[in-house]
Amino acid sequence: MQAPDDFNPPPGQAVELQAGLRRILAPNPSPMTYRGTNTYLLGTKDCAVIDPGPMSETHLDAILSALQAGQRISHIIVTHTHLDHSPLAALLARRTGAPILAFGGPEAGRSTVMADLAQQGLAGGGEGIDTAFRPDIELADGETIEGDEWQLEVIHTPGHLGNHIALGWGNTCFTADHVMGWASSLVSPPDGDLTDFMQACHRLRDRTWSTFHAGHGAPITDPAARLDWLIQHRLTREAQILSALADQPGTARQLAERIYIETPKALLPAAERNVFAHLVDLTIKSMASPKGNLAIDAEFHRIA
Repeated sequence: MQAPDDFNPPPGQAVELQAGLRRILAPNPSPMTYRGTNTYLLGTKDCAVIDPGPMSETHLDAILSALQAGQRISHIIVTHTHLDHSPLAALLARRTGAPILAFGGPEAGRSTVMADLAQQGLAGGGEGIDTAFRPDIELADGETIEGDEWQLEVIHTPGHLGNHIALGWGNTCFTADHVMGWASSLVSPPDGDLTDFMQACHRLRDRTWSTFHAGHGAPITDPAARLDWLIQHRLTREAQILSALADQPGTARQLAERIYIETPKALLPAAERNVFAHLVDLTIKSMASPKGNLAIDAEFHRIA
């Protein structure tokens, strides 16, 4: 997490970020959502709503009230199906008639490894999944969404969630929860997949961007530097886990207790999830191995 910033806009007010783009902060601040979810309104005539946000009549009214004379909502785009991003989509669609676009339902984009873990019963550990979500239109990686005066490129960025997408708008990118300025992204199996997350980070890093607009927090004005930090942050944690495994084998919980020595006990379950995400990735890369089946309570050994 980076140092605290001065990002604290009033919820419900449409703030112009640049010509044709406004942001409305949802009234759902929390340790997981920072000041709240950022809903973006793109366009000057036919407008796209990016991430309607949580189920909130107050936020629904704020989105509709932001429409100016001659404007309508033509697209509702959901970047991923966590409860702080997608639930309001259905109600907004009923009020406006606009279709809902997303990569897919809650399990779309999930890797085989994560599907197997889910089949074993592993669940939870994140912001909560919108299990009822179904888009009207399923999007594919590389697809273009077009409005009357805007275009968005769909970039599949799994990792935080299998169905997570980013949206390229020229040299600007809406990165949702994949890249944020206020904190690193949560990656919690089986919904979060660190292998996919790192690949998506490198994919974004291979391109030149001027600004990232995240799902929470302020705009990121040096995207390359933020991606470099995010990648290095994960590599540093990986090195810590490998070092701990070199000392002695351990479960995800045991390793978390040895690595997160200054973390309050109440936060250890989240730390355990984070360590397990790395252990799954290390297993895939043949750098660590579980004793028995791949599971959160398995004992892991380092592979020399």
